[in-house]
Amino acid sequence: MPGLADPHFAGSVIYLFEHTERGAMGLVVNQPTELKLAELFEKVELQLAIAPLLNQPVYCGGPVQIERGFVLHAPITEGIYSSSLVIPNGLTMTTSKDVLEDLAQGNGPQQFLMTLGYAGWDAGQLEEEITLNDWINVPLSQAQMIEILFNTAPSERYERTMAHLGFDLSALSGEAGHA
Repeated sequence: MPGLADPHFAGSVIYLFEHTERGAMGLVVNQPTELKLAELFEKVELQLAIAPLLNQPVYCGGPVQIERGFVLHAPITEGIYSSSLVIPNGLTMTTSKDVLEDLAQGNGPQQFLMTLGYAGWDAGQLEEEITLNDWINVPLSQAQMIEILFNTAPSERYERTMAHLGFDLSALSGEAGHA
């Protein structure tokens, strides 16, 4: 929500890739860090020589396990990585090193974001935060997600995402109402 004051999440767009009775997990997709892909690949002992990727930013995916990498990418039609979660009608989230090896060789997904860390909620926590008016869910089609995440500047992703709600954000109240 626009009024969320938490410094980790204020103005953030989170791609929620898991939401079960055990809790929820997602990746912040609009907070690039100073770390570039070339530096990250060097740290994991991979040589990235694909010029357009060298200066692509690594994103802060959230405050949990910030040493752990996640690659959020458009669905692929060929091959599968050893640790991927394919979200029906959504994107794919991969955590295994084989996706990095493919990216380094120019064979990986053409559209992707690399993040360190994730956002996580315990069972019922996200639902409670939604009732407290901290979060708003913006359902998007796969094409809309791809457009926002891979064809929109990070600084514009929040506004572009919220625009799909169909109303002016300034009309929202920071207070939750309950009947």
